[in-house]
Amino acid sequence: MHFKSILRMLSIILLIVSIFSLACGLFSIVEGLSWRVSFSLFIPTIISLAFFMLMYAITRHDERPFLTNKDSFLFVTFSWVFSSALGAIPFTFSGYIPSYIDAFYETVSGFTTTGASILTDIEAIPRPLLLWRATTHWLGGMGIVVLLVAILPSLGFSAIRIMEAETPSPEVDRIAPRISKTAKTLWLIYCGFTICEIILL
Repeated sequence: MHFKSILRMLSIILLIVSIFSLACGLFSIVEGLSWRVSFSLFIPTIISLAFFMLMYAITRHDERPFLTNKDSFLFVTFSWVFSSALGAIPFTFSGYIPSYIDAFYETVSGFTTTGASILTDIEAIPRPLLLWRATTHWLGGMGIVVLLVAILPSLGFSAIRIMEAETPSPEVDRIAPRISKTAKTLWLIYCGFTICEIILL
């Protein structure tokens, strides 16, 4: 098992997720909401940035990450679990979902696009938190692991293993010679559909 490679890429995944949380936090400031709501959306960024810097310091002299099939499955599992654990913090710290278990369930529902919710009155939650909730669903729609493959072509042969571990089918159909190009194309199509739907709304 290549634990250092797994943790190194996990830190990148969490950093990607926290960038979206940071955007929601800035939106909260623009909305003029309480410091608690705004700060709750900055917490994932602070934690993931610290973890990323730690892993960078530990692995900066290592060769590029290499993952076996077992490593890939473990990495994808860690990505879902820790992204959800990080993403649940704003709901709990802001006080709108006091139970961390409920907040974790809500976030897992987003990243896995399950669609289930513990909320009975969604409109009672501030818009920045609703945006964060919607963002978890949007990221889960294509997969944050697929996004990692798209923006890190240096993963090399490990990329196909990661994609196979992320998708439910045993094999990944390529629409381009390189798997990173396939991931980029999928995300471009996904973003294109998202923009079209926003315009239609």
